[in-house]
Amino acid sequence: MRIGSSIALIAVGLILALAVNLDIDGLNLDLIGWILAAVGVVGLLVSLSMARRSRPVLREEPAVVERPVRDPRY
Repeated sequence: MRIGSSIALIAVGLILALAVNLDIDGLNLDLIGWILAAVGVVGLLVSLSMARRSRPVLREEPAVVERPVRDPRY
């Protein structure tokens, strides 16, 4: 799960939990919304921690460019 999908889950979950007032038999939309928001927060924290993980830095030697030697007589 990436950062964008985590934020989307948080948004959808909070909309279901706080803004939707539907009564559907057998479904508690408030609970489903809070679960989606919690999963989104956990996914966001995991995504951010993996993005901050240190990566090895490969340093390459600069390419040596050979320039022609100018004759001082010219």
